[in-house]
This record gives sequence, structure tokens and C-alpha cells, in this order.
Amino acid sequence: MTRIATGIHRLGSGLVNAYLLDDAGSVTIIDAGAPAYWNDLPTELAAMGRSLDDVRAVVLTHAHQDHIGFAERIRRDRGVPVQVHEDDAALARGEVKSSGQQAGPLRPVPILSFLWFSITHGMLRIPPIKEVSIFGDGATLDVPGSPRVIAVPGHSPGSAALHVPSRDTLFIGDAIVTKAVTTGRTGARLSPFSSDPDQALASLARLEGVAASLVLPGHGEPWTSGVAAAIDEARATAAEAIGRPPHPVG
Repeated sequence: MTRIATGIHRLGSGLVNAYLLDDAGSVTIIDAGAPAYWNDLPTELAAMGRSLDDVRAVVLTHAHQDHIGFAERIRRDRGVPVQVHEDDAALARGEVKSSGQQAGPLRPVPILSFLWFSITHGMLRIPPIKEVSIFGDGATLDVPGSPRVIAVPGHSPGSAALHVPSRDTLFIGDAIVTKAVTTGRTGARLSPFSSDPDQALASLARLEGVAASLVLPGHGEPWTSGVAAAIDEARATAAEAIGRPPHPVG
């Protein structure tokens, strides 16, 4: 059981993250991680004093396989609606395949660890989500926590960060991660896999000015130094990788 902050719990040990956001007794699941997390969900909800009956929505930061996880199961079995940015809806439904460019080095041990995690957590065969609701940039979602959508395309076309001012938190998906699954390196950085790495870097500018002390990524541990510091470190890490100064892009 992992309590991150008041009203926020995490499924997973930090390699692949899904989050439970409690608001006045109702719960939004932000990203659905790995399919095997379905077995852990009732226990984590109980640790919050909640149950499956209290889950009102699943909201995806994007529609890559390691984020849709058990989303179709909870939609099918419990009638919980699943929401995703309009530019990732076809990907969530399995109508198109994800595309990505790998950037940076690979290290055998982290790669093999992630592969083993995928095998043991059901990530090699993840069912598409048959029905999704869509949202656009700037929307405030009518789900527990009322997250505000900030589109950050690049990791995927429909990547979105979700700002929850009432919890002083930004759920950032894979726009910034704090652990690279390809190398095991930690700290704020761009994901090592993106559909458009240059766009992913440019999209960090869309997060400037967001006031949140807690930044929760799709991979890695919570970042507790605020959004601005996460952006600065991610830019610096990207600049180091490509050998140019860490100035904002575009």
C-alpha cells in the first residue's frame, strides 16, 4: 500500500504507476498501469477507506499500453467510464498502433527488469478500450478532483497533464518521468520513448506557470520540488543528451 499524499494513493512500486485520487468519498483513477494491478485495486482502495463502488472514472494521461492496463476491465465489469485526450482516442480503442522513437542509451539490466515486469504483470496482452470519452486541452473534467487538462503532445499525440489545485498536484503522465526504464536513471527527464521527441521537449513550455508542489509521473517516484524545477531538470537532462544548452524550445 502506497500513500503519496492526503487523498492520493499509488498502485505499483514506482516502475509503472497508477494513481487513486479521492475527493469527498469518490475516486478517480488516473492511469490504469498494468493489468495485474486490478488484483491490488480493492486493497489500495480499502486503505483509503474506499471501495470499487466509490470509483467514478478512469482518466488516462495518454493511451500507451502501460497506462491503459486494467481500464477496459473496470469499464466492462463495473461500468466505470474511461476518458482520454481526443488525439489518443483511436490509440486507446486499438484502432491505430503506437509509434515511438527511442532516445539515449540502453542498459541491459533495466531493460530486462522492465521486460520481466511486463511478463509478470500481464502487459504483453492488454485489451483495447472498447468505449472511451474524450476531452480536449483546457477542459476541467467533471470527475472527482476536477482535474484541469493541459495538453503536452510529443510522448504521444494526445499526452496530457492533469492539474488538481485542491491537492497541489500535477499528474504529468510520461511528459516527464523520474525513472528511465531503459537505463534505470532517476531524476526529472523526458521519457526515453516518444512519438515525437522534439515536440515532447517543446511541450514542457505548456507547463510553465503551473502551480503544484507535487508532480506525479507515470514512471518513477514523486517529484516534490515543484513543476518549475521538474521542467528545468528535464530540459537540462535533454540538453546534456543532445549536447546543446537547455533553453526552451518553440
